Order: sequence, then C-alpha cells, then structure tokens
Amino acid sequence: MRYFEDFNSGDVFELGEAVIAEAEILEFARKYDPQPFHVDKEAAARSMFKGLVASGWHTGSIFMGLLVRGLFRDSASVGSGGLDELRWLAPVRPGDVLRGRMTVLSRKESERHRERGTVVGLGELFNQRSERVFFIRWPALIGRRP
Repeated sequence: MRYFEDFNSGDVFELGEAVIAEAEILEFARKYDPQPFHVDKEAAARSMFKGLVASGWHTGSIFMGLLVRGLFRDSASVGSGGLDELRWLAPVRPGDVLRGRMTVLSRKESERHRERGTVVGLGELFNQRSERVFFIRWPALIGRRP
C-alpha cells in the first residue's frame, strides 16, 4: 500500500499501456460524445481529423483506468476535488497504443484533515510514436500512513 508519505516531488510512475480499438471509440462516443468525427467514419474522413478519432473524454477515461490499475488501486487514494488543467494535444485513433505516466509535482499535508494530504500530479498519455496526446494536472487526496 502506498500512502501520502510515499509520494515525493519528482517521482515518476509508469502506468502501463492501452490499445485503442475502433469498436471502443464508437461505443464510448455513441453513448457520451456522439459528434460525427467520433461515430461516423465517412463524416470523420471529411473532418479536419481526416479519420475517426476518440473523444477527448474517452482519452481521459483511458488515462484514469491506467492510473487506477497502475498506481492508485494499491494506494490510499480517497478521491479528488477536481482538475486544475486538462488538454487534448493530438487525436487518438483506432489502433493507437497509449502509454500512461504520472509525475508528482508537489505534495502538501492537510491542515484540516490530519489523516490525509494532497498530491498534485501531472498525468500524461503518449502514443506509439512517443507523441504526447493528453495531459492533466490535478490534486489527488491521499491517506496518510496509519
């Protein structure tokens, strides 16, 4: 189990990879973001993307899955109060292989809740060409060691 005290500024955690399937792009987009360039291959080909692309929200969900499976499942994570910054930097396409990484930017003990602290993380996704396609900066609430 990893606790607040185990996170230090500059720590880097590799979170694993996810292969992006066309069927997943379509399923997510049809349910949550049904814009033509996410759900219609012909319309996507005529768009500025020149082909089907994953919703940015899908990309963020992929990062979250990698983060939880690769790090937070075995930590004292107790959630977050929101996001400070989120950017979709490049399209994610069927067949892309995304690699996740989290870097600890800072940490601070809570003055009001002695049982936890805040770890500010920078989350990133890179495709198979090592292009950064996504990043997020957010304060994670992490329980302190009992």
